[in-house]
Amino acid sequence: MADLLNNLAIGFGVALSPYTLMLAVIGCFLGTIIGALPGLGPSNGVAILIPITFSLGLDATSALVLMTSVYYGAMYGGRISSILLNIPGDEPALMTTLDGYPMAKQGRAGDALVISGVASFVGAFLATIGLMLLAPYLARLAYQFGPAEYFALYLLAFSTLGGMASNNQAKAALASLIGLGIAMIGQDGSGVPRFSHGNLHLLDGIDFLVAIVGLFAVAEVFVFLESRGKESSIGVKLDKVTIPFKDIAASFWTMIRASGVGFVAGVLPGAGASLGSFLAYMSEKAVAGEKGGFGTGVPRGVAAPEAGNNAAAGGALVPMLTLGVPGSGTTAVLLALLMTLNITPGPTLFTDRPDVVWGLIATLLIANFVLLAMNVPMVKIFVRVLMVPPAILLPGVTMISFVGIYSLSGSYFDLLLMIAFGVLGWLLRKMDIPTVPIILGILLGGNMEDALRRAMTLSDGNVSYLFSSPIAIGLWIFAVLGFVAPMFLRKVLTKPQRITD
Repeated sequence: MADLLNNLAIGFGVALSPYTLMLAVIGCFLGTIIGALPGLGPSNGVAILIPITFSLGLDATSALVLMTSVYYGAMYGGRISSILLNIPGDEPALMTTLDGYPMAKQGRAGDALVISGVASFVGAFLATIGLMLLAPYLARLAYQFGPAEYFALYLLAFSTLGGMASNNQAKAALASLIGLGIAMIGQDGSGVPRFSHGNLHLLDGIDFLVAIVGLFAVAEVFVFLESRGKESSIGVKLDKVTIPFKDIAASFWTMIRASGVGFVAGVLPGAGASLGSFLAYMSEKAVAGEKGGFGTGVPRGVAAPEAGNNAAAGGALVPMLTLGVPGSGTTAVLLALLMTLNITPGPTLFTDRPDVVWGLIATLLIANFVLLAMNVPMVKIFVRVLMVPPAILLPGVTMISFVGIYSLSGSYFDLLLMIAFGVLGWLLRKMDIPTVPIILGILLGGNMEDALRRAMTLSDGNVSYLFSSPIAIGLWIFAVLGFVAPMFLRKVLTKPQRITD
Protein backbone atom coordinates (compact mmCIF):
# COMPACT_ATOMS: atom_id res chain seq x y z
CA MET A 1 0.00 0.00 0.00
CA ALA A 2 2.86 2.36 0.83
CA ASP A 3 4.38 1.75 -2.62
CA LEU A 4 1.03 2.44 -4.25
CA LEU A 5 0.63 5.73 -2.40
CA ASN A 6 4.19 6.77 -3.27
CA ASN A 7 3.60 5.94 -6.92
CA LEU A 8 0.33 7.89 -6.93
CA ALA A 9 2.14 10.84 -5.38
CA ILE A 10 4.60 10.72 -8.29
CA GLY A 11 1.71 10.44 -10.73
CA PHE A 12 -0.30 13.35 -9.36
CA GLY A 13 2.87 15.43 -9.24
CA VAL A 14 2.98 15.01 -13.02
CA ALA A 15 -0.78 15.13 -13.67
CA LEU A 16 -1.54 18.27 -11.67
CA SER A 17 0.87 20.46 -13.58
CA PRO A 18 -1.06 23.10 -15.58
CA TYR A 19 0.48 21.91 -18.86
CA THR A 20 -0.52 18.26 -18.35
CA LEU A 21 -4.03 19.26 -17.26
CA MET A 22 -4.39 21.42 -20.36
CA LEU A 23 -3.36 18.51 -22.60
CA ALA A 24 -5.83 16.22 -20.84
CA VAL A 25 -8.72 18.66 -21.32
CA ILE A 26 -7.82 19.23 -24.99
CA GLY A 27 -7.53 15.47 -25.55
CA CYS A 28 -10.89 14.79 -23.88
CA PHE A 29 -12.59 17.47 -25.99
CA LEU A 30 -11.06 16.34 -29.30
CA GLY A 31 -11.70 12.69 -28.47
CA THR A 32 -15.38 13.28 -27.76
CA ILE A 33 -15.76 15.09 -31.08
CA ILE A 34 -13.96 12.28 -32.94
CA GLY A 35 -16.06 9.64 -31.21
CA ALA A 36 -19.28 11.44 -32.12
CA LEU A 37 -18.47 11.31 -35.85
CA PRO A 38 -19.79 8.05 -37.34
CA GLY A 39 -17.09 5.78 -38.67
CA LEU A 40 -14.03 7.44 -37.16
CA GLY A 41 -13.84 5.92 -33.68
CA PRO A 42 -10.92 5.87 -31.23
CA SER A 43 -8.48 3.94 -33.44
CA ASN A 44 -8.83 6.38 -36.32
CA GLY A 45 -8.91 9.35 -33.96
CA VAL A 46 -5.66 8.48 -32.21
CA ALA A 47 -4.00 7.56 -35.53
CA ILE A 48 -5.03 10.86 -37.09
CA LEU A 49 -3.81 12.94 -34.16
CA ILE A 50 -0.49 11.14 -33.53
CA PRO A 51 1.33 13.33 -36.11
CA ILE A 52 0.33 16.38 -34.06
CA THR A 53 2.36 15.10 -31.10
CA PHE A 54 5.49 15.12 -33.25
CA SER A 55 4.68 18.45 -34.87
CA LEU A 56 4.36 20.00 -31.37
CA GLY A 57 7.50 18.27 -30.11
CA LEU A 58 5.76 16.76 -27.06
CA ASP A 59 7.79 14.61 -24.68
CA ALA A 60 6.82 11.02 -23.93
CA THR A 61 4.59 11.73 -20.92
CA SER A 62 2.79 14.64 -22.57
CA ALA A 63 2.21 12.72 -25.82
CA LEU A 64 0.85 9.69 -23.99
CA VAL A 65 -1.43 11.83 -21.79
CA LEU A 66 -2.83 13.64 -24.83
CA MET A 67 -3.46 10.46 -26.85
CA THR A 68 -4.98 8.42 -24.02
CA SER A 69 -7.27 11.37 -23.22
CA VAL A 70 -8.32 11.31 -26.87
CA TYR A 71 -8.86 7.54 -26.51
CA TYR A 72 -11.08 7.89 -23.45
CA GLY A 73 -12.91 10.86 -24.98
CA ALA A 74 -13.64 8.94 -28.18
CA MET A 75 -15.08 6.07 -26.15
CA TYR A 76 -17.42 8.57 -24.49
CA GLY A 77 -18.34 10.28 -27.76
CA GLY A 78 -19.18 7.10 -29.68
CA ARG A 79 -22.58 6.96 -27.99
CA ILE A 80 -23.83 10.24 -29.48
CA SER A 81 -24.38 9.08 -33.06
CA SER A 82 -25.49 5.65 -31.78
CA ILE A 83 -28.37 7.23 -29.85
CA LEU A 84 -29.36 10.01 -32.25
CA LEU A 85 -28.63 8.44 -35.65
CA ASN A 86 -28.73 4.72 -34.87
CA ILE A 87 -25.26 4.66 -36.44
CA PRO A 88 -22.48 3.55 -34.07
CA GLY A 89 -19.62 6.03 -33.85
CA ASP A 90 -17.41 2.95 -33.61
CA GLU A 91 -17.83 -0.80 -33.17
CA PRO A 92 -17.86 -0.80 -29.33
CA ALA A 93 -20.84 1.60 -29.43
CA LEU A 94 -22.80 -0.87 -31.54
CA MET A 95 -24.71 -2.37 -28.61
CA THR A 96 -25.76 1.12 -27.46
CA THR A 97 -27.99 1.44 -30.52
CA LEU A 98 -30.21 -1.40 -29.31
CA ASP A 99 -31.81 0.65 -26.52
CA GLY A 100 -30.35 4.10 -27.09
CA TYR A 101 -32.09 4.79 -30.40
CA PRO A 102 -35.49 3.46 -29.22
CA MET A 103 -35.20 5.77 -26.18
CA ALA A 104 -34.48 8.69 -28.52
CA LYS A 105 -37.51 7.84 -30.66
CA GLN A 106 -39.61 7.91 -27.49
CA GLY A 107 -38.58 11.54 -26.98
CA ARG A 108 -35.93 10.69 -24.36
CA ALA A 109 -32.78 11.40 -26.40
CA GLY A 110 -31.45 13.74 -23.72
CA ASP A 111 -32.04 11.18 -20.97
CA ALA A 112 -30.29 8.47 -23.00
CA LEU A 113 -27.26 10.70 -23.62
CA VAL A 114 -26.96 11.67 -19.95
CA ILE A 115 -27.35 8.06 -18.73
CA SER A 116 -24.76 6.88 -21.23
CA GLY A 117 -22.40 9.67 -20.14
CA VAL A 118 -22.68 8.71 -16.47
CA ALA A 119 -22.28 5.00 -17.33
CA SER A 120 -19.19 5.84 -19.40
CA PHE A 121 -17.76 7.69 -16.41
CA VAL A 122 -18.42 4.79 -14.01
CA GLY A 123 -16.90 2.23 -16.40
CA ALA A 124 -13.82 4.29 -17.26
CA PHE A 125 -13.20 5.40 -13.66
CA LEU A 126 -13.43 1.88 -12.22
CA ALA A 127 -11.22 0.58 -15.03
CA THR A 128 -8.57 3.20 -14.21
CA ILE A 129 -8.68 2.08 -10.58
CA GLY A 130 -8.30 -1.51 -11.82
CA LEU A 131 -5.35 -0.46 -14.00
CA MET A 132 -3.74 1.19 -10.96
CA LEU A 133 -4.17 -1.92 -8.78
CA LEU A 134 -3.59 -4.73 -11.28
CA ALA A 135 -0.85 -3.40 -13.58
CA PRO A 136 2.05 -3.54 -11.05
CA TYR A 137 1.27 -7.18 -10.19
CA LEU A 138 1.03 -8.18 -13.85
CA ALA A 139 4.31 -6.38 -14.48
CA ARG A 140 5.96 -8.54 -11.81
CA LEU A 141 4.47 -11.67 -13.39
CA ALA A 142 5.93 -10.59 -16.73
CA TYR A 143 9.43 -11.22 -15.33
CA GLN A 144 8.56 -14.94 -15.55
CA PHE A 145 8.26 -14.64 -19.33
CA GLY A 146 11.02 -16.01 -21.52
CA PRO A 147 11.24 -16.17 -25.34
CA ALA A 148 8.83 -19.16 -25.51
CA GLU A 149 6.22 -17.36 -23.39
CA TYR A 150 6.52 -14.13 -25.35
CA PHE A 151 6.17 -15.97 -28.66
CA ALA A 152 2.98 -17.64 -27.39
CA LEU A 153 1.73 -14.28 -26.08
CA TYR A 154 2.24 -12.61 -29.45
CA LEU A 155 0.47 -15.55 -31.11
CA LEU A 156 -2.45 -15.05 -28.69
CA ALA A 157 -2.69 -11.39 -29.68
CA PHE A 158 -2.76 -12.29 -33.40
CA SER A 159 -5.31 -15.05 -32.83
CA THR A 160 -7.81 -12.86 -31.01
CA LEU A 161 -7.44 -9.26 -32.17
CA GLY A 162 -9.14 -9.66 -35.53
CA GLY A 163 -11.64 -12.27 -34.44
CA MET A 164 -14.48 -10.00 -33.37
CA ALA A 165 -13.79 -7.30 -35.94
CA SER A 166 -14.23 -9.44 -39.07
CA ASN A 167 -17.16 -11.42 -40.40
CA ASN A 168 -14.73 -14.06 -41.60
CA GLN A 169 -11.98 -15.54 -39.43
CA ALA A 170 -9.93 -16.43 -42.49
CA LYS A 171 -9.86 -12.76 -43.47
CA ALA A 172 -8.60 -11.82 -40.01
CA ALA A 173 -5.84 -14.43 -40.33
CA LEU A 174 -4.98 -13.11 -43.82
CA ALA A 175 -4.72 -9.58 -42.43
CA SER A 176 -2.32 -10.78 -39.72
CA LEU A 177 -0.17 -12.49 -42.35
CA ILE A 178 -0.10 -9.31 -44.45
CA GLY A 179 1.10 -7.38 -41.40
CA LEU A 180 3.77 -9.97 -40.61
CA GLY A 181 4.89 -9.89 -44.26
CA ILE A 182 5.27 -6.10 -44.15
CA ALA A 183 7.23 -6.41 -40.88
CA MET A 184 9.74 -8.68 -42.67
CA ILE A 185 10.74 -5.86 -45.05
CA GLY A 186 14.16 -4.43 -44.20
CA GLN A 187 17.00 -6.24 -42.44
CA ASP A 188 16.69 -9.42 -40.42
CA GLY A 189 18.26 -10.02 -37.00
CA SER A 190 21.66 -10.73 -38.56
CA GLY A 191 21.63 -7.57 -40.71
CA VAL A 192 20.85 -9.26 -44.03
CA PRO A 193 18.49 -7.20 -46.29
CA ARG A 194 15.26 -8.88 -47.35
CA PHE A 195 12.34 -7.83 -49.53
CA SER A 196 13.87 -4.37 -50.01
CA HIS A 197 14.51 -4.97 -53.75
CA GLY A 198 17.51 -2.67 -53.66
CA ASN A 199 15.52 0.34 -52.43
CA LEU A 200 17.55 2.23 -49.81
CA HIS A 201 14.38 3.65 -48.24
CA LEU A 202 13.24 0.14 -47.33
CA LEU A 203 16.46 -1.07 -45.70
CA ASP A 204 15.32 0.18 -42.29
CA GLY A 205 11.87 -1.34 -42.79
CA ILE A 206 8.52 0.41 -43.00
CA ASP A 207 7.72 2.90 -40.28
CA PHE A 208 4.57 1.67 -38.52
CA LEU A 209 3.28 5.23 -38.13
CA VAL A 210 3.28 5.62 -41.91
CA ALA A 211 1.23 2.44 -42.18
CA ILE A 212 -1.14 3.43 -39.37
CA VAL A 213 -1.92 6.91 -40.70
CA GLY A 214 -2.29 5.54 -44.23
CA LEU A 215 -4.55 2.61 -43.32
CA PHE A 216 -6.78 4.70 -41.06
CA ALA A 217 -6.73 8.40 -41.94
CA VAL A 218 -5.93 8.41 -45.67
CA ALA A 219 -8.19 5.40 -46.32
CA GLU A 220 -11.04 7.38 -44.75
CA VAL A 221 -10.55 10.07 -47.42
CA PHE A 222 -10.76 7.50 -50.22
CA VAL A 223 -13.95 6.05 -48.70
CA PHE A 224 -15.41 9.56 -48.65
CA LEU A 225 -14.44 10.19 -52.28
CA GLU A 226 -16.05 6.92 -53.30
CA SER A 227 -19.29 7.89 -51.56
CA ARG A 228 -19.25 11.19 -53.53
CA GLY A 229 -19.64 13.18 -50.33
CA LYS A 230 -22.96 11.79 -49.19
CA GLU A 231 -23.71 13.28 -45.79
CA SER A 232 -25.91 12.09 -42.98
CA SER A 233 -28.40 14.17 -41.07
CA ILE A 234 -29.57 13.82 -37.50
CA GLY A 235 -32.30 11.21 -37.32
CA VAL A 236 -33.69 12.24 -33.93
CA LYS A 237 -33.62 15.83 -32.75
CA LEU A 238 -32.22 16.61 -29.31
CA ASP A 239 -34.51 18.80 -27.23
CA LYS A 240 -34.15 19.75 -23.58
CA VAL A 241 -31.39 17.93 -21.66
CA THR A 242 -32.09 17.13 -17.99
CA ILE A 243 -30.50 14.70 -15.53
CA PRO A 244 -32.76 11.65 -14.96
CA PHE A 245 -31.67 10.93 -11.38
CA LYS A 246 -34.24 8.15 -10.94
CA ASP A 247 -33.04 6.21 -13.99
CA ILE A 248 -29.38 6.70 -13.04
CA ALA A 249 -30.04 5.37 -9.53
CA ALA A 250 -31.96 2.39 -10.94
CA SER A 251 -29.06 1.59 -13.28
CA PHE A 252 -26.31 1.95 -10.67
CA TRP A 253 -25.66 -1.75 -10.05
CA THR A 254 -25.96 -2.40 -13.78
CA MET A 255 -23.08 0.03 -14.32
CA ILE A 256 -20.98 -1.65 -11.60
CA ARG A 257 -21.52 -5.18 -12.94
CA ALA A 258 -20.99 -4.09 -16.55
CA SER A 259 -17.76 -2.32 -15.58
CA GLY A 260 -16.40 -5.53 -14.05
CA VAL A 261 -17.30 -7.58 -17.12
CA GLY A 262 -15.88 -4.97 -19.49
CA PHE A 263 -12.62 -4.59 -17.58
CA VAL A 264 -11.93 -8.34 -17.66
CA ALA A 265 -12.66 -8.39 -21.41
CA GLY A 266 -10.31 -5.46 -21.93
CA VAL A 267 -7.43 -7.07 -20.03
CA LEU A 268 -7.53 -10.14 -22.31
CA PRO A 269 -5.04 -9.44 -25.15
CA GLY A 270 -6.97 -8.80 -28.34
CA ALA A 271 -10.50 -8.89 -26.90
CA GLY A 272 -11.03 -5.14 -26.59
CA ALA A 273 -14.03 -2.90 -26.06
CA SER A 274 -16.29 -4.56 -28.63
CA LEU A 275 -16.36 -7.81 -26.67
CA GLY A 276 -16.66 -5.90 -23.38
CA SER A 277 -19.70 -4.02 -24.65
CA PHE A 278 -21.33 -7.19 -25.98
CA LEU A 279 -20.74 -9.27 -22.84
CA ALA A 280 -21.90 -6.46 -20.54
CA TYR A 281 -25.14 -6.01 -22.49
CA MET A 282 -25.90 -9.72 -22.79
CA SER A 283 -25.12 -10.43 -19.12
CA GLU A 284 -27.45 -7.63 -17.98
CA LYS A 285 -30.12 -8.81 -20.38
CA ALA A 286 -29.85 -12.27 -18.81
CA VAL A 287 -30.09 -10.80 -15.30
CA ALA A 288 -33.16 -8.72 -16.23
CA GLY A 289 -34.94 -11.55 -18.06
CA GLU A 290 -37.79 -11.07 -20.50
CA LYS A 291 -39.48 -8.53 -18.23
CA GLY A 292 -36.42 -6.28 -18.44
CA GLY A 293 -37.56 -4.94 -21.78
CA PHE A 294 -34.07 -4.87 -23.28
CA GLY A 295 -34.17 -3.75 -26.91
CA THR A 296 -37.26 -1.57 -26.44
CA GLY A 297 -35.53 1.52 -25.04
CA VAL A 298 -34.77 0.92 -21.34
CA PRO A 299 -32.14 2.90 -19.40
CA ARG A 300 -30.33 -0.24 -18.23
CA GLY A 301 -29.89 -1.25 -21.88
CA VAL A 302 -28.01 2.01 -22.46
CA ALA A 303 -26.01 1.93 -19.22
CA ALA A 304 -24.69 -1.64 -19.57
CA PRO A 305 -22.87 -1.44 -22.93
CA GLU A 306 -21.52 2.05 -22.24
CA ALA A 307 -20.07 1.06 -18.87
CA GLY A 308 -18.77 -2.17 -20.45
CA ASN A 309 -17.01 -0.64 -23.44
CA ASN A 310 -15.42 2.20 -21.43
CA ALA A 311 -14.21 -0.23 -18.76
CA ALA A 312 -12.75 -2.42 -21.50
CA ALA A 313 -10.92 0.62 -22.90
CA GLY A 314 -9.17 1.07 -19.55
CA GLY A 315 -8.55 -2.64 -19.17
CA ALA A 316 -6.88 -2.78 -22.58
CA LEU A 317 -4.14 -0.48 -21.28
CA VAL A 318 -3.07 -3.14 -18.74
CA PRO A 319 -1.47 -5.67 -21.17
CA MET A 320 -0.11 -2.82 -23.32
CA LEU A 321 1.81 -1.20 -20.45
CA THR A 322 2.87 -4.39 -18.63
CA LEU A 323 3.52 -6.87 -21.46
CA GLY A 324 3.90 -4.68 -24.54
CA VAL A 325 0.93 -6.46 -26.15
CA PRO A 326 -2.08 -4.29 -27.10
CA GLY A 327 -5.46 -5.23 -25.67
CA SER A 328 -7.38 -3.50 -28.48
CA GLY A 329 -6.95 -1.82 -31.85
CA THR A 330 -6.54 1.62 -30.29
CA THR A 331 -3.91 0.43 -27.81
CA ALA A 332 -2.05 -1.04 -30.80
CA VAL A 333 -1.84 2.51 -32.16
CA LEU A 334 -0.78 3.81 -28.72
CA LEU A 335 1.90 1.11 -28.63
CA ALA A 336 3.25 2.47 -31.90
CA LEU A 337 3.40 5.93 -30.35
CA LEU A 338 5.38 4.64 -27.36
CA MET A 339 7.83 2.76 -29.57
CA THR A 340 8.36 5.85 -31.72
CA LEU A 341 9.17 7.82 -28.55
CA ASN A 342 11.80 5.17 -27.66
CA ILE A 343 9.76 3.86 -24.73
CA THR A 344 9.53 0.09 -24.49
CA PRO A 345 6.34 -1.08 -22.76
CA GLY A 346 6.82 -4.02 -20.45
CA PRO A 347 7.66 -4.84 -16.83
CA THR A 348 10.73 -2.59 -16.79
CA LEU A 349 8.61 0.44 -17.73
CA PHE A 350 7.25 0.60 -14.17
CA THR A 351 10.74 0.81 -12.67
CA ASP A 352 12.58 2.73 -15.40
CA ARG A 353 9.90 5.36 -16.15
CA PRO A 354 7.46 5.55 -13.22
CA ASP A 355 6.73 9.18 -14.13
CA VAL A 356 5.26 8.03 -17.46
CA VAL A 357 3.13 5.19 -16.06
CA TRP A 358 1.86 6.80 -12.90
CA GLY A 359 1.55 10.22 -14.49
CA LEU A 360 -0.69 8.58 -17.08
CA ILE A 361 -2.81 6.77 -14.46
CA ALA A 362 -3.26 9.93 -12.36
CA THR A 363 -4.15 11.94 -15.46
CA LEU A 364 -6.76 9.38 -16.48
CA LEU A 365 -8.37 9.60 -13.04
CA ILE A 366 -8.67 13.36 -13.50
CA ALA A 367 -9.69 13.06 -17.17
CA ASN A 368 -12.71 10.95 -16.25
CA PHE A 369 -14.11 13.80 -14.15
CA VAL A 370 -13.32 16.23 -16.97
CA LEU A 371 -15.20 14.01 -19.42
CA LEU A 372 -18.19 13.71 -17.10
CA ALA A 373 -18.29 17.50 -16.71
CA MET A 374 -18.07 17.91 -20.50
CA ASN A 375 -20.46 15.20 -21.61
CA VAL A 376 -23.47 16.12 -19.51
CA PRO A 377 -23.82 19.94 -19.66
CA MET A 378 -22.05 20.31 -23.03
CA VAL A 379 -23.76 17.44 -24.85
CA LYS A 380 -25.64 19.81 -27.18
CA ILE A 381 -22.33 21.25 -28.39
CA PHE A 382 -20.98 17.80 -29.26
CA VAL A 383 -24.22 16.92 -31.05
CA ARG A 384 -23.58 19.81 -33.44
CA VAL A 385 -20.40 18.06 -34.56
CA LEU A 386 -22.63 15.62 -36.45
CA MET A 387 -23.56 18.52 -38.75
CA VAL A 388 -19.96 19.23 -39.86
CA PRO A 389 -19.76 18.38 -43.59
CA PRO A 390 -17.15 15.69 -44.34
CA ALA A 391 -16.04 17.86 -47.27
CA ILE A 392 -14.66 20.30 -44.69
CA LEU A 393 -13.49 17.78 -42.09
CA LEU A 394 -11.53 15.30 -44.21
CA PRO A 395 -9.25 17.75 -46.07
CA GLY A 396 -8.12 18.98 -42.67
CA VAL A 397 -7.46 15.39 -41.59
CA THR A 398 -5.40 14.82 -44.74
CA MET A 399 -3.34 17.97 -44.20
CA ILE A 400 -2.57 17.01 -40.59
CA SER A 401 -1.53 13.52 -41.70
CA PHE A 402 0.88 14.73 -44.38
CA VAL A 403 2.45 17.49 -42.27
CA GLY A 404 2.85 15.19 -39.27
CA ILE A 405 4.48 12.31 -41.16
CA TYR A 406 6.80 14.63 -43.09
CA SER A 407 7.86 16.42 -39.89
CA LEU A 408 8.67 13.01 -38.40
CA SER A 409 10.80 11.57 -41.20
CA GLY A 410 11.51 14.40 -43.67
CA SER A 411 11.14 11.86 -46.47
CA TYR A 412 8.92 12.25 -49.53
CA PHE A 413 9.10 8.46 -49.92
CA ASP A 414 7.19 8.04 -46.67
CA LEU A 415 4.45 10.33 -48.00
CA LEU A 416 4.13 8.20 -51.14
CA LEU A 417 4.13 5.08 -48.98
CA MET A 418 1.41 6.57 -46.79
CA ILE A 419 -0.79 7.14 -49.86
CA ALA A 420 -0.12 3.53 -50.94
CA PHE A 421 -1.24 2.30 -47.53
CA GLY A 422 -4.32 4.51 -47.86
CA VAL A 423 -5.23 2.78 -51.12
CA LEU A 424 -4.57 -0.60 -49.47
CA GLY A 425 -6.82 0.35 -46.54
CA TRP A 426 -9.59 1.39 -48.92
CA LEU A 427 -9.36 -1.91 -50.83
CA LEU A 428 -9.34 -3.91 -47.59
CA ARG A 429 -12.50 -2.16 -46.42
CA LYS A 430 -14.23 -3.07 -49.67
CA MET A 431 -13.27 -6.70 -49.08
CA ASP A 432 -14.25 -6.53 -45.38
CA ILE A 433 -10.73 -7.44 -44.26
CA PRO A 434 -9.89 -5.85 -40.87
CA THR A 435 -6.91 -3.49 -40.80
CA VAL A 436 -6.07 -3.73 -37.08
CA PRO A 437 -4.36 -7.18 -37.42
CA ILE A 438 -2.17 -5.67 -40.15
CA ILE A 439 -1.06 -2.92 -37.78
CA LEU A 440 -0.44 -5.51 -35.08
CA GLY A 441 1.65 -7.58 -37.50
CA ILE A 442 3.80 -4.57 -38.40
CA LEU A 443 4.19 -3.59 -34.74
CA LEU A 444 4.90 -6.99 -33.21
CA GLY A 445 6.24 -8.95 -36.18
CA GLY A 446 9.87 -8.07 -35.42
CA ASN A 447 9.49 -8.84 -31.71
CA MET A 448 7.74 -12.12 -32.48
CA GLU A 449 10.55 -13.12 -34.84
CA ASP A 450 13.19 -12.19 -32.23
CA ALA A 451 11.41 -14.27 -29.57
CA LEU A 452 11.27 -17.27 -31.92
CA ARG A 453 14.93 -16.80 -32.89
CA ARG A 454 16.03 -16.69 -29.22
CA ALA A 455 13.86 -19.68 -28.34
CA MET A 456 15.38 -21.76 -31.14
CA THR A 457 18.90 -20.64 -30.17
CA LEU A 458 18.39 -21.58 -26.50
CA SER A 459 16.89 -24.98 -27.40
CA ASP A 460 19.30 -25.73 -30.26
CA GLY A 461 16.39 -25.85 -32.70
CA ASN A 462 14.05 -27.98 -30.56
CA VAL A 463 10.50 -26.83 -31.36
CA SER A 464 9.11 -28.47 -28.21
CA TYR A 465 10.81 -25.66 -26.22
CA LEU A 466 7.90 -23.42 -27.27
CA PHE A 467 5.67 -25.60 -25.05
CA SER A 468 8.14 -25.99 -22.18
CA SER A 469 6.36 -24.10 -19.39
CA PRO A 470 2.82 -23.99 -17.92
CA ILE A 471 2.54 -20.29 -18.88
CA ALA A 472 3.44 -21.03 -22.50
CA ILE A 473 1.05 -23.98 -22.69
CA GLY A 474 -1.77 -21.87 -21.20
CA LEU A 475 -1.15 -19.10 -23.73
CA TRP A 476 -1.15 -21.61 -26.61
CA ILE A 477 -4.50 -23.01 -25.41
CA PHE A 478 -6.01 -19.52 -25.12
CA ALA A 479 -4.64 -18.65 -28.59
CA VAL A 480 -6.39 -21.65 -30.15
CA LEU A 481 -9.62 -20.92 -28.26
CA GLY A 482 -9.42 -17.24 -29.18
CA PHE A 483 -9.16 -18.12 -32.86
CA VAL A 484 -11.87 -20.79 -32.87
CA ALA A 485 -14.44 -19.21 -30.50
CA PRO A 486 -15.56 -16.36 -32.83
CA MET A 487 -16.54 -18.93 -35.45
CA PHE A 488 -19.18 -20.25 -33.05
CA LEU A 489 -20.11 -16.82 -31.68
CA ARG A 490 -20.56 -15.25 -35.12
CA LYS A 491 -24.35 -15.61 -35.22
CA VAL A 492 -24.70 -14.11 -31.76
CA LEU A 493 -22.36 -11.24 -32.59
CA THR A 494 -24.14 -10.40 -35.85
CA LYS A 495 -24.62 -6.66 -36.07
CA PRO A 496 -28.24 -5.63 -35.42
CA GLN A 497 -30.18 -4.25 -38.35
CA ARG A 498 -30.78 -0.54 -38.50
CA ILE A 499 -34.19 0.46 -37.16
CA THR A 500 -36.28 2.48 -39.54
CA ASP A 501 -39.51 4.35 -39.08
